[in-house]
Amino acid sequence: MNKRLISNEEFIELWKTHKSAAKIARLTGISERNVHHRRRDIEAKHDIVLVAASNKNTVAQAYGHINLGINNATVIVFSDAHFQLGRRTTAFKALLWLIGELKPKVVINNGDAFDGAQANRHPANGWDVTPTIIQELNACKMFLGEIQEAAGDAKLIWTLGNHDARFSTRLATVAPEFQGVEGFRLEDHFPDWQHVVSCMVNDSVMVKHRWKGGIHATHNNAVGSGVSVCTGHLHSAKVTPVTDYTGTRYGVDCGTLAEAFGDQFMYAENNPRNWRSAFAVLNIVDGHLLMPELCMVSALADDCVEWRGELIDVSEF
Repeated sequence: MNKRLISNEEFIELWKTHKSAAKIARLTGISERNVHHRRRDIEAKHDIVLVAASNKNTVAQAYGHINLGINNATVIVFSDAHFQLGRRTTAFKALLWLIGELKPKVVINNGDAFDGAQANRHPANGWDVTPTIIQELNACKMFLGEIQEAAGDAKLIWTLGNHDARFSTRLATVAPEFQGVEGFRLEDHFPDWQHVVSCMVNDSVMVKHRWKGGIHATHNNAVGSGVSVCTGHLHSAKVTPVTDYTGTRYGVDCGTLAEAFGDQFMYAENNPRNWRSAFAVLNIVDGHLLMPELCMVSALADDCVEWRGELIDVSEF
């Protein structure tokens, strides 16, 4: 089909009618990827939300639990991105690079891609200006859209984080009569990601946003669960092996995709924090998790990460 040039206003009307990139691609001859690009650009330019049609399978499993049953694959897990427009972090650039290098079978957003600074239960921090909900939503769409494009055919999973939950919790608290209305849940805006509370990669590897707290969280997660557990939430980026009569399993904290001293964390009052910008790579061979790897932002040079003993420049991403 020949491509048909359409204005932003026409695109908005088409989206309101069809709410599907695939349908608009068929109608206009524009590739589905470019339809997603156009949608995000229009949302940012016009400060609006173009709600996608809900994926019935995703909705049915929203905030549930899944087991992928994967025995041989590479899985990339990132967490705590707290995306903001205009803040393209080194860890995010490295994520795009390594997805292209490793071609993972699954990419897991392990919670808190959305920050919800204006939807939290805490009082305002003086007269600080924080991003609006629509600005944060558009930031998530833009950055997650880039991840989706880099991931190609990889399965996309989003485990619910406590900051992500602010979106629906706030609306359910102040406007409960709108329950079930499209767009009132965070997952309505991201139909290409499967939204769950927890995800078993297989019977021995669990990925979820958080469980135990404190400096020994990764150790306690692996000991208490009896399986390898990959979490976010604490931003600490570390791997803790635990070995007993059953073998070796791992507690993994995949760090934060944000900058440790980013504006999202002003509440920490510029105190020292044991956080690191990183994400995790899980390699599964014959059902067994190999020693998990971390791709971590380096302090040695700008826009560089440490990966498998090398310093990698990711500035071009």
